[in-house]
Order: sequence, then structure tokens, then C-alpha cells
Amino acid sequence: MDRTLEDRVAAAVRSWGRWVPRWQPGDSRARTRPCRLCLGSPLLRHAGLDADVPHAVGHALATRLKRITDAEVASYTDRNLPTLSAELSHAEDRARVAYRPQEGLDPEFEGLPLDPEPEPGAPFLFTIEGLARQSARDVPAPPPLSEEAKAALRTEIRLADECGQHATTLISRALDGHQQEIRGVLARYVEPQVQALLADLQRELDFPPLSG
Repeated sequence: MDRTLEDRVAAAVRSWGRWVPRWQPGDSRARTRPCRLCLGSPLLRHAGLDADVPHAVGHALATRLKRITDAEVASYTDRNLPTLSAELSHAEDRARVAYRPQEGLDPEFEGLPLDPEPEPGAPFLFTIEGLARQSARDVPAPPPLSEEAKAALRTEIRLADECGQHATTLISRALDGHQQEIRGVLARYVEPQVQALLADLQRELDFPPLSG
């Protein structure tokens, strides 16, 4: 296995381990939709974070690992996929003039909804996500591709996807060697908070109702 990739996985796990002590159950926003990054993630499964772990805790590691996958795909694309690389460069140039509130977030916040769920009957005057969409619509569209360029782009997108899958496989193997470290972090910082939360809930359920 690529030692550099192994080192990056180890660094991601250590970074996650430094963040977890700052996590509090009350910091997590309630979700009504599954997280596309975390649902069924093979990386979280190999890390042992795919079940019975608060979403925010797993998500914080998943985003750090996704950065490794993205870097591998970006490097492969720059070296081997000229059509896709050019399209991505054009997209980045257009995006620089648009409003991108998701840029520069800490890993534990990447990929999460930009706005809270609206209250029934109380719509927002505006949303961060809506402002970002409107800004993107104001950017001029790129010139159309030729049929040959479209065919090349489809092939290169498939190759980039295969590169991402291969990187995910290698990262999953590297994670197998960190499961004990990850379990230790969960046992020390996460499980006590979850148990305390469950105990508080149980006390509320057992509290006798007030007499009228």
C-alpha cells in the first residue's frame, strides 16, 4: 500500500481524535434527511462508526477521509485526464465570482445543510443555500462542448470515478489498523456523554406528572 496514503489516513484519524473531546450532544442539529456522505459509507464501516454512533461524530471523520479521496482523484485527473481537468478548471474560474458559503468550513461541518430546517408556517425570508444558488445562476454559462469533447469527458469521468473507488478501497484497508484507536476515543469521550443523555431522558420519563 502507498505509505503516503497510509500516513494521511493516520493523520486524519489523529485530527478527528483531537476534535472529538470538543463534541457535545447539544451541538448537533437534528436531521430530517439522510446524510449522503455517511449513509452506507464503507469508510465509516471500516472505522467502526457506521452504527450506534452519533452522526456528527462519524461525519467528522468521514469528511476528513473524503479529503484524502478527493486529493487522490484530483492528482490523477491533473496527470491523466486533460478534458475533465480543463472542465474543472473552467468551473473553478466561474465559481470564484459566485457566493460559496460552503468553502473554508472545518471538516466536521462539510457537507451538512447550510440552513436549519424551516419551522412549519414560518418560512425564512432568505436562506444561505438560496443565496448561493442565485449567485451561481448569475455566472455566465460556459460554451458548449463538441460531440468529441463530450465523449472524451464521459470516458474521463468514468476513469475518475474508478480512481475514487480504488482510493476508497485503499483507505478502508488503512482504517482497519486504526479501529482500536477509534474505539478508544469513542469509549473515552462519546459513550459517557451518550449514556448521560440516556440517563437524563430516563429520569424525565420516570418523573411523576404534576397534579392538576
